[in-house]
Amino acid sequence: MSQYYPIDGTPSLVSPDISLENSQPSNVLKLGVMASGNGSNFEVVAQAIQAGKLNAQIQVLIYNNPTAKAAERAANHGVKAVLLNHRDYKKREDLDREIVKTFNQHDVELVIMAGWMRLVTQELIDAFPDKIINIHPSLLPSFKGVRAVEQALETGVKITGCTVHLLRLEMDSGPIIMQAAVPVLPDDTAETLHARIQIQEHRILPLAIASLADR
Repeated sequence: MSQYYPIDGTPSLVSPDISLENSQPSNVLKLGVMASGNGSNFEVVAQAIQAGKLNAQIQVLIYNNPTAKAAERAANHGVKAVLLNHRDYKKREDLDREIVKTFNQHDVELVIMAGWMRLVTQELIDAFPDKIINIHPSLLPSFKGVRAVEQALETGVKITGCTVHLLRLEMDSGPIIMQAAVPVLPDDTAETLHARIQIQEHRILPLAIASLADR
């Protein structure tokens, strides 16, 4: 594992120990991103691509919340954003079929769930087998679901972190690709701990994408 010190000086551990420099895909990887809110993970992937650190291209962003800031971020990077409001679909399967259709129209190879706050169905998973990744703010399998940071604080663990994993039907499950461990400090609140975890999310997500490129 590699030790890393972010701006605030708090150490973290990242595993596996790889870098973007030695794990670049041989061909441009065509990404589809799903987001429901602020879109900070979309932003970090787009910036890694723009800086030449990740040999990929975001083909399209799908967002389900009309007020999601992720759509604004996509526009700033010249990425097409498609609103698929989940409220317009009677069944989750109907929404997922439309997601699959949209990704296929844009020639997407790898799907990145970057803060997608909806459960998905087998319709989406079967369309992109082992090609959908999710990022979650805990060291899975601990603290699945919502309020993962709050769960960590309530339980009193001394170490938490974030996980990038392949998507499976069961919520926050599937083979783990990469994790970053973050210490819980005595005076942490949900806000301060989440902020430090998010630093690590932004660190490992581009690495995890690159590691999957030639699978």
